[in-house]
Amino acid sequence: MAAVLGSAALVAYSIAGAFQTLVWNPLAAVPGATLGEIHGAMTEAGESLGAPRVIGWSAVGIAVAAAGMIGTLRADAPRAGQVASIYLALLVLAAPSHMFVAFTGGMGIADAFATSGGDHAPWGALLYLASGMALVALAGIAVWRTKFRHA
Repeated sequence: MAAVLGSAALVAYSIAGAFQTLVWNPLAAVPGATLGEIHGAMTEAGESLGAPRVIGWSAVGIAVAAAGMIGTLRADAPRAGQVASIYLALLVLAAPSHMFVAFTGGMGIADAFATSGGDHAPWGALLYLASGMALVALAGIAVWRTKFRHA
């Protein structure tokens, strides 16, 4: 069950992160413009959203989720806590990796439209909140394991 939930969360994060960078954030940064108009203006300015890198990042996230699911299904007796910890760690690492791949698009928008390079759509903050919650849960599991291991 932990692998199913972890894989679902990782796939959702990967897809939402790609949409945040390539669709939602550009539309929020340039209100009233279509995505086609934004791409056209960015191309004209010599800027890019870094789509190949973002799509590659998303594909890697989905592949890691699938590999984790397959590995868990093939394991003799996987412990739910260990499986959950692995997926939580992956969700924690998703935030800095997303920030890295989103940087090109954010700076491209900033340069092409004279705006800030940060997130304009609220969904980026929700992704980082999810990673933060995963970090808290991971720490909670570590404390719980330590407490009951020594009890």
